[in-house]
Amino acid sequence: MGRRNLIFDADGTLWREGETFARGIDLFVRHLVRPGLSPGQVREILDEAQRLNSATHGYRAGVFERSLTDCLARLRPDSAPTEADRIALERTCAPVRDRALRLVADASPTLTALAADNRLFLLAQGAPAEQGAKIEASGLAPMFAGIGNVRQKDPATYLAFAQGHHLDPADTWVVGDTAQTDVWPALAAGMGAVLVAPATGGHDDLPEEDDRFRRVTGLAALVDLFG
Repeated sequence: MGRRNLIFDADGTLWREGETFARGIDLFVRHLVRPGLSPGQVREILDEAQRLNSATHGYRAGVFERSLTDCLARLRPDSAPTEADRIALERTCAPVRDRALRLVADASPTLTALAADNRLFLLAQGAPAEQGAKIEASGLAPMFAGIGNVRQKDPATYLAFAQGHHLDPADTWVVGDTAQTDVWPALAAGMGAVLVAPATGGHDDLPEEDDRFRRVTGLAALVDLFG
């Protein structure tokens, strides 16, 4: 294969689920809840802060902490952070600073090798604050030419991402670990799809006859496929 655009899934494909990040954000949200302000409302404000900051500053070190601080400032515009606020911020940011995220085997060297001959992109799925924390903690953000995060993945999502980054679907492949959100929507959008999954179990409904579909058992195999 020649040079391609490779759109990587995040959770499960490049790293294992980071429950530490979800728990930390839950604690921060509960810290800010007060009468008349629900956890859902706090999360909306935090997610909006993360969306704005990632659009402006990307996913470099410190962006997630900025989002937490912006959320706090919006909810308490007339008061300085208290000691309890500082403790909550420190506790929530610690997993990001410590990079407490378990990358999938060969994730970093595989991306480094692929970047020599391909353009790499990341399309995560989930709450902006949580995904932003994990992307920052992974240390992988500089390897990608573009990063996005969506609530759900379907053909329209992939086409919108491709259009936003000026990608030709015919030269674009989606790499992920789930047939329902990575493989089938990508194929429906006119892209190629690579399922990264063990050779046995868990994936019965696959487009085995589609010439734009590939299956590999580990990330390292992508180097032979797209190198």
